[in-house]
Amino acid sequence: MEHPVKHDGHLNVNAITNSQFSFDKVKEIADWILERVELRPKIGIVCGSGLGGLGDRLVETKIFPYSEVPHFPKSTVVGHKGNLIFGKLNDVPVVCMQGRFHAYEGYSNALCTMPMKVFKLLGLESVILTCAAGGINQSFEVGDIMLIKDHIAPLLWTLQNPLVGHNDDRFGPRFPAVNRIYTKHYRDLIKEIASEKSLELKDGVYSSLGGPCYETVSELRGLLQLGADAVGMSTAHEALVASYCGLKVLGIALITNKAVIEYDSENYPNHEEVIDTANRRAKDLEELVSEFVSRTFVQKVDMNNNEMSK
Repeated sequence: MEHPVKHDGHLNVNAITNSQFSFDKVKEIADWILERVELRPKIGIVCGSGLGGLGDRLVETKIFPYSEVPHFPKSTVVGHKGNLIFGKLNDVPVVCMQGRFHAYEGYSNALCTMPMKVFKLLGLESVILTCAAGGINQSFEVGDIMLIKDHIAPLLWTLQNPLVGHNDDRFGPRFPAVNRIYTKHYRDLIKEIASEKSLELKDGVYSSLGGPCYETVSELRGLLQLGADAVGMSTAHEALVASYCGLKVLGIALITNKAVIEYDSENYPNHEEVIDTANRRAKDLEELVSEFVSRTFVQKVDMNNNEMSK
């Protein structure tokens, strides 16, 4: 097998497995960040295709292009800026990934999910995962916002699961339960916020395939039979590893195109449509997440104060 470390000391990102991405290597990344940032956020945000505007809302920022962070790969997809941003969102300390890593870029799932382990070692407690997705549920319309209540990820049923390999208990258990990955309390809270803002939210099951090609009609019909409401090329493996690491997870999918489930249809999905829809609905999504971050932080402070008063 190709050695994961190149002669210049940097990781060969195409050769990384879970076993090779050790606790010490992740700690090296976290320590590098902690030496350069005074802020200690408890909430992380991952921005999907065209949704990087959340990072632009942060103030008092410290920005690290992925190319500067040790052992981070580059994000090569249009709509993913490739920055790790520390700052404040509505006065709440957060860290934001403007762009994620995908298996179709040539990266292993162990590497694609590595930021979740870094988040854990940075002291984060929660992560918000946003993504663009195609609507399989025929009641969904382009521009709908769907809360992820569960996922179907066929690639994770195989040895491409990012938890395959040596397990380090300092990250999480060898055999994690995955029936409650997406935190119900968080979903309830953001539904409440959306109702106050008169924004309709869908609730559904997200399916993740590897990409970069879009899905065949037969694949989409099969996913529909399995109970999927939307399909994308990311997020599920990140949610899995975040939950494994003990982080609370909120998943939000923006429906950027309608999945084609008729064999004779002349319609077809394309990335330009994804970006255009994301740009059109980005403001609503950004406001939802911003308010969610504020209320989550306030509730945590209130809970801590109540504990101290006992």
